[in-house]
Amino acid sequence: MAVTGYRGPAPGSGNAPDGSVHISGTGDATAIGPGAIAVSGNLTVQRVPQEPAPWPHQVGVVPPVARSYQHRAESDRLHATTAGTTVLTQLLTGMGGVGKTQLAADYARTAWSDTGPVGGLDVLVWVTAGTRSSVVTGYAQAGVELCRADPGDAEQAARAFLAWLTPKTAAAPCRWLIVLDDVADPADLNGLWPPDSLHGRTLVTTRRRDAALDGHGRRTIEVGLFTAAEALTYLTTSLTGRDESADELIALADDLGHLPLALAQAAAYLLDTGDTVADYRRLLADRTTTLADAAPDALPDDQALPLAAAWSLSIERADTLRPAGVARPMLHLAALLDANGIPQDVLTSAPALAHLTAHRTHISTDPAPVTARDAVRALSALHRLSLLDHDRHPDHQAVRVHQLVQRTTRDTLTPHQHDTTTRAAADALMAAWPEIERDTALAQTFHANATALTRYAGQALYRPDVHAVLYRTGRSLGETGQVTAARDHFQHLTETTRHHLGKDHPDTLTSRSNLTTWRGEAGDAAGAAAACADVLADQVRVLGPDHPHTLTTRSNLTTWRGRAGDAAGAAAAFADLLADQVRVLGPDHPDTLTNRNNLATWRGEAGDAAGAAAAFADLLEHTVRVLGPDHPDTLITRNNLATRRGEAGDAAGAAAAFADLLADQVRVLGPDHPDTLTTRSNLASWRGRAGDAAGAAVAFADLLEHMLRVLGPDHPNTLTTRGNLATWRGEAGDAAGAAATLADLLADRVRVLGPDHPNTLITRNNLATWRGRAGDAAGAAVAFADLLADRVRVLGPDHPDTLTTRNDLANWRGEAGDAAGAAVAFADLLEHMLRVLGPDHPNTLTTRGNLATWRGRAGDALAAAVAFADLLEHTVRVLGPNHPDTLTTRNNLAAMRGKAGDAAGAAVAFADLLEHTVRVLGPEHPGTRTTRNNLAYWRKEAERAPGLSRDDRS
Repeated sequence: MAVTGYRGPAPGSGNAPDGSVHISGTGDATAIGPGAIAVSGNLTVQRVPQEPAPWPHQVGVVPPVARSYQHRAESDRLHATTAGTTVLTQLLTGMGGVGKTQLAADYARTAWSDTGPVGGLDVLVWVTAGTRSSVVTGYAQAGVELCRADPGDAEQAARAFLAWLTPKTAAAPCRWLIVLDDVADPADLNGLWPPDSLHGRTLVTTRRRDAALDGHGRRTIEVGLFTAAEALTYLTTSLTGRDESADELIALADDLGHLPLALAQAAAYLLDTGDTVADYRRLLADRTTTLADAAPDALPDDQALPLAAAWSLSIERADTLRPAGVARPMLHLAALLDANGIPQDVLTSAPALAHLTAHRTHISTDPAPVTARDAVRALSALHRLSLLDHDRHPDHQAVRVHQLVQRTTRDTLTPHQHDTTTRAAADALMAAWPEIERDTALAQTFHANATALTRYAGQALYRPDVHAVLYRTGRSLGETGQVTAARDHFQHLTETTRHHLGKDHPDTLTSRSNLTTWRGEAGDAAGAAAACADVLADQVRVLGPDHPHTLTTRSNLTTWRGRAGDAAGAAAAFADLLADQVRVLGPDHPDTLTNRNNLATWRGEAGDAAGAAAAFADLLEHTVRVLGPDHPDTLITRNNLATRRGEAGDAAGAAAAFADLLADQVRVLGPDHPDTLTTRSNLASWRGRAGDAAGAAVAFADLLEHMLRVLGPDHPNTLTTRGNLATWRGEAGDAAGAAATLADLLADRVRVLGPDHPNTLITRNNLATWRGRAGDAAGAAVAFADLLADRVRVLGPDHPDTLTTRNDLANWRGEAGDAAGAAVAFADLLEHMLRVLGPDHPNTLTTRGNLATWRGRAGDALAAAVAFADLLEHTVRVLGPNHPDTLTTRNNLAAMRGKAGDAAGAAVAFADLLEHTVRVLGPEHPGTRTTRNNLAYWRKEAERAPGLSRDDRS
C-alpha cells in the first residue's frame, strides 16, 4: 500500500515536528525532509513535494578544505576568461591524486562566497559523479528541492532539474554552478550535460581524456603534479614544528613524484607515527615493502582510498576498453621501464606483442594474437584513463608513467609475473634498440630504460643466465662516448654476476672480459692488459685453451698490450694467435680473418707500413672470396689497406682508394652509417696529407655538419671531427684559428670524457702545437711540460704518446730559443726510444732527424749534415726511397749541407730532390713548392761564392 498526498494525521501515524512522517505496524520507516521516501515492509510512504527552496540554495556537500591546501596556477586558469567571456563548461582532467577535487571545491567556495568573477551564485549543486546513477540521484535531489519534481521517479526528477536550468525568457535569471566530481565514463553524461546558459557554469573533474569530453565550447584544463616549490611548501606547512631539513623534504617530494595525494598521506603517516622523513624514505625504498605499508591508518582530508588503491578502478576500466584485456599487461610492461619516457617501438616490438598475447586478461575472449595496432590502442586506453601519457606523435619518450603508478602496478605482480614480465621487457628493449646508434638522444633513452629495468628486476635478469640487455647497455654507453660510464657499468655487472652465478660461470667471465675492454677505452691500456691476462688464465682453466671465448680474450690481451706501447710484441702475439685460430676455426672463419686484420695493423704500428699494406692486400683478396665484395668486413679491410698505403708513403693513392671506398659504402651502408662517416674523415685527411690542406678543411667542415645532425655534439666521432677540422684549418694557414677551436674542443673533451682520457690528452697536445705555430713558442713549451707530467702519470714513461710529448716539448723549447737544450733533450729521448721501440721504428727515425736538426740549429751544421746522411741511408732501407719521411730527410740533409758552407752542393741536392718530389707528390704539392723555394734560395747562395768548388764547400 502506498500513501501519497496525505497531509493530516492518520491512524497509527503522526507528523514529527520536523515535517517527517512516521508509520508503525509494518516495520519502522522514517522519511525526513521534503520529498523524502521511506520503505518499510510492503508499505511505501512518500512525502508530498514542498514548495521550491528559496535562493540562494546549495545541493550536495562541497568537500572541506584539505590540510595545508595551497593556491595553484590551475585555480587561476579556472577563473580566467576567454576573449572577455567566462567559459560556460570547464573540465579538470588529470591522473588520480593530483588534486582535481580540491581545485573544484576551492572554485565552488569562491563562487558561492561572492568573492570571485563567478561569484554571487543563486544555486550551487555538487554531485559526486562516479557513476551515471549517482549523477541522476544528485540531479533528482536538486529537482526535488528546487522545482517540486516528483521524488518517486529519480530519472524524471533529474530531467525536470535540467529543464529548470534551461534559460527561459520570462523567468528571473538564476546564477548557478554545477560541479560533477570524478566522472568515470564520458558515456555516463549522455543526456545529462547541463544546458548552456549565460547565467550558468558547469565544472567537471575527471581522469578521462576522451575526445567525447571535448567540443561544445568546453575548456579542458590539465591538472598536473605539484611543482618542486609547491611540494616543498606543502610538506613544510604540513609538518610544522618538526625538525626536518629542507634537503630531506625535497628528496621525499622527489621520491613521491610531487603527487599531492601521496604527499598528503605521507605527511599523515609521519604525524601519526612520529617517524623521521629519512625513516619514511627508507621505508619507501625497501623492495620488500609495498605502498600499502607506507599508508597512514586513518586517511587525511576525507580521502576515500589509500594511495596504493588510487588507480585500481581506472586500471580495471582501461582493461575493458578495446582491445579488451590488453591494457593491464601493457601497464605491467611500462611499470618496469623508465617513468620519464619509453619509446613506443619498445612496447610494440615482437617480444612485447608476444607477452601481451600470452598475458591478455580474462576480460578478453579474443584468441587472436595482439598486433602492433592493438598495442597502440591499449596505450591510448591507458592514456584516456590518465594512467600514463602517450604522445600521439611518438618521439624517443613517447610513453610516460608516474613513478607511483609504476610502483603500485609492480606491487600487484606475483613473483612469477614479475620475472616473466621483466624478461619480456628486456627482450622488447633488445628488439627495439638500434644496432647502430646514430641518435645520441635515443641512445640515452634506451640507457635510462635499461637502468630502470635493472633497478626493478631483482634476479630476473640473471637467471637462468645474464640477459643480453645488460651487455648491450654497457656497449651502448661506450659506443656513444660514455666510456667511463661503460667501465663502471661492467664493473657493477661483473660483481653482480659473480654474486648470482659464481666466479667461474661463463657469464661472469664474459662480464670481466667486457670490463677489461672499457677499462682500456677509458684510458688505462696497461690496466686493461693486466686484467685481460687474469681473465685469460681463468678461461683457459674453465673453458679450455681452444674455446672461442678464450681465443677472443687472447686477441683482446694482445690489442691492449699493443695500445699500452708494445706494438712489436702485439704483432708477434697476433702471429701466434693466428696459427691457433687457423687450427681451431679454419682459415675462413670470421674470427680468423679479423685476427689477420689485427696482425697487419700492428705490423704497421710497429713501423712496417709497407709490410702492413702488403698484408692487407692479401687479406682483402681472401675476404672478398669468403665474404663477398660488399660485406662490412671487406669494406673495413679496404679502409685499413688504404690507410697503410698512405702511411707507406702514397698519400695520393690512399686518397683515391678512400674515394672509391666511400662510393661503395654509401651504396651498401648508406650515407649516415658510422663506417661511411669514418671513411669520409679518412678521405679528407689523406687529401690534406696529399697536399690539399684547404680542401681537407672544407671536407671536415661538411663532415662535422653531417655528424652533428646524425650523431649529436657529444659523440666521440663528432669530437674527433672537430679536432681534425681545427688541424687542417691550421695546416691551411690559420694557426691562431686552429688553436682557438682546439681550446673550445678541450673544454668539451674534459666534460664528456674526463681530464685523463687519451683523447683529452691528445687534444691538449694538439692545442699546445697550434699555440706554438701561432707564434707562442714559449707558451707551447710550458703546455707540453704540463702535458708530459700528466701523460707519465696516466700512461707511463714508455707509452708512445708519452714519448711523442717528450719529442714535442724538446722541439718547442728549441723554438722558444734554447736550441742547445733541445738537442740535449732529443739525445736523451733517442736513447729512450732505442730501448723501447728499437732502431727501425718510424718514431725513432723521426727523433734522430729532430736531434740532427737541433744540433744544426745550435751551431753544428756539419755534424747535423753527417747525422742526416746516416739517417737517410737508414730511412731508405726501412721506409723506402719514396716515403714522405725519406723525402723530408733528404730535404734536411740538403739544407744542412748549405748551412755547413756548401751552398752549391745544397743546390744540387735540392735539384735532385725536386725531380724526385715532382714524380712522387706531384708538381703542386706543398712539399714540392717548398723544395722549389729551397732550390732557388741555395742557388742564389751558391752564386754569391763562385770561387768555391762544390768539394771545397763540403
